[in-house]
Amino acid sequence: MMKKGDGLDPKGLIFESYRIDGITAGECRSIFLDWALSLPQGANPRPLITDLLARYGTDHAQHPMTAVLTEGLASAGPAKRRGGRAARVGRS
Repeated sequence: MMKKGDGLDPKGLIFESYRIDGITAGECRSIFLDWALSLPQGANPRPLITDLLARYGTDHAQHPMTAVLTEGLASAGPAKRRGGRAARVGRS
């Protein structure tokens, strides 16, 4: 395992999720969302998620975070932030 906090997981959120005994899928989704929101604007999460799965997925195949990362990989795209009127009315 890696030490807490690095370029892939700066806050150590994903690392810590694998250390929490009895963590639920819902808690993992919340942690994943926090991790994703802390990515730099415009960052593509796909390669980061792939690296996180390589780091943890093999040894923790049945862990709920592995499932959440796998789901995140399936729907990952560059982070988009909208502000102003477009965010309020739901238009691009």
